[in-house]
Amino acid sequence: MTIVPTRPDSLAPAFRASAGLAAAMGIGRFAFTPLLPVMIHAGRIDARAGALIAAANYAGYLLGAVVLARRPEWHGRNTFRVAAVALVLSEALMAWSAPPLVPAMLRLVAGVASAVVFIGCAGIAARHENRRRAAGITFAGVGCGIALTGALALVLGPHVSWQALWLGSAVLTAVLLAPALALDIVPGRRARAGTTRSVRAWRALLLAYFLEGLGYIVIGTFLVAAVGDATLGTTLWVVVGVAAAPATVLWGVLARKRTPLRAMVFALVLQFFSALLPALSPGAVPALVAAALFGATFMGITMLAIEIGDDLAGAGAAATLTAGYGLGQVLGPLVVTPVLGTSYTAAFAIAAVVLAAATGVALTIRRT
Repeated sequence: MTIVPTRPDSLAPAFRASAGLAAAMGIGRFAFTPLLPVMIHAGRIDARAGALIAAANYAGYLLGAVVLARRPEWHGRNTFRVAAVALVLSEALMAWSAPPLVPAMLRLVAGVASAVVFIGCAGIAARHENRRRAAGITFAGVGCGIALTGALALVLGPHVSWQALWLGSAVLTAVLLAPALALDIVPGRRARAGTTRSVRAWRALLLAYFLEGLGYIVIGTFLVAAVGDATLGTTLWVVVGVAAAPATVLWGVLARKRTPLRAMVFALVLQFFSALLPALSPGAVPALVAAALFGATFMGITMLAIEIGDDLAGAGAAATLTAGYGLGQVLGPLVVTPVLGTSYTAAFAIAAVVLAAATGVALTIRRT
């Protein structure tokens, strides 16, 4: 029997990493968004407790990213596998009827685990021979996972309990993580400004990506809730996932024809409109268009920012960028909370301003 070795440019690792991101981000990270209305309707938690639980997940993601940014040598295959197991268990235990502090802690764990898996899978794409094509495939997994969770809530939500939905999410996460466990996760190194090709460009990228995290999370957190209809809200989430799934491949094509920076600026402009539309009109049609624009841009921006960061600061850029992005996600809901009242118009307006600022900062990278 002749064994044919895998070609160095084989895309098999990218597909495994894509499955890992579908599990860690699309489900493990974002499943709470479509399941939150179901839990509130069942009387499991109220909106205030839901906000606390969501914030715990954002904080966990930030914690995981910061730790790996400062100690990238800790991130190896064993750490990746522990995070995968922790993610599945944290989802399964969400079916436990416990006081709100317990699901908050579980979502904190899920946030840390999601960051670990995300950085590991992003590293696979960054090290690939055909980096841009591998990145498009890898980051497409997030949209696929989001679409799966939205479909799960939309189809099964009216017929099964919220506990069954969480257990189903855990099983789906485990199935998707299985191929990712074979990935060759290697420890990284810390990105240092002094070793970058351009310190000013690297700092501008960090600021732009931080602002992107702050603006995008407002849309991602409140777009579903803003429509005031559970079925329409879940449908919006499916639209986000369906738009996100092919988007990274398409952004990769645009980056190849233009440049990654030009593609990222264009994506930021489109995401600005995804925040502006619901701010100007709270109707169902603007919300659907906003969901499509949001889904089509948020993972594309992530993929392009990491590619630019890898060019500027090397392999350690992903963890550092993710830490800044995570900080923006934690601060985003806090920034708009004072203006939340009977509508989310002001919150989306603030997100639009923040995303406009991110676009402006990104444009300075070209000059530096």
